[in-house]
Amino acid sequence: MIKQSKVILFLFLPIILCTACADNTKQTSSRRTKVVLLGTGTPNADPDRSGPSLAIVVDTTPYIIDCGPGVVRRAAAASKLGIEGLKPDRLNKLFITHLHSDHTIGYADFILTPAVLERTGPVEVFGPTGIQEMNKHIQQAYNKDYDMRIFGLEKGDSIAYQVNVHEISPGIIYKDSLIEVQAFLVKHGSWDHSFGFKFITVDKSIVISGDCTYSEAVIEMCQGCDILIHEVYSQDGYSRRPPKWKTYHADFHTSSKQLAQLANLAKPKLLVLTHQLIWDSTEDKLLEEIRSDYKGKVISGKDMDVF
Repeated sequence: MIKQSKVILFLFLPIILCTACADNTKQTSSRRTKVVLLGTGTPNADPDRSGPSLAIVVDTTPYIIDCGPGVVRRAAAASKLGIEGLKPDRLNKLFITHLHSDHTIGYADFILTPAVLERTGPVEVFGPTGIQEMNKHIQQAYNKDYDMRIFGLEKGDSIAYQVNVHEISPGIIYKDSLIEVQAFLVKHGSWDHSFGFKFITVDKSIVISGDCTYSEAVIEMCQGCDILIHEVYSQDGYSRRPPKWKTYHADFHTSSKQLAQLANLAKPKLLVLTHQLIWDSTEDKLLEEIRSDYKGKVISGKDMDVF
């Protein structure tokens, strides 16, 4: 029996369904696969962008990628907007790109809050080497809460608190009747294991870069995919960063110019920008930087956008 406990929700923001995606949401309402941006932020404490997380929902089955601050409440907000698969008690599959804190602070939230809300069955977690150790320490930290929830008056279902952790390697890491998930390595600075994912559903192909520099693997995986969701930083904002941070960002992230070059080779039907580092520049300037070299369809992703 796995011991766990209740989560602390770190951040919850007002729900904003962007008007730029409203038509797109209506157009895709009858299709089986939806992509929901639960959080498009970075480590910066931007009150308008929650921590990195997104959901792929096929019919009413959710698959969550990364778990930044407030992930479960963001999912609950999406369910109230009509995405039934994101009801908290349905959250049971999690894919982690890498172990940076902004992508994993909501881990306890994800494994525990839905259990309190009567999730049935255990959680399946897929992530890089080290996720098993993280899971073990999270469970230990919440042992007392776990005991109270299971053996106290709540009489919670112990199976709902169980977590099956899978440390992954490149290749197919998960498959069911609705989806196949492929993991591929990307370079994210000095991380030894940082992954991107390709989700092939019954009607869509979606590639998620994770955090990374310019990656040939992303190009190879996309090759005309329906949606490429990619991180980016503004070349304009970067130009005024201190030398220390220029060195860091160039080794850990993808510039707008690099992303335009990548997208020209990857040829996605839709490019969605997330984890945007803009600094003292603007979102419009960032889009302008990409569109100057890339003529495909590109959207600046915002929390609660649905595609």
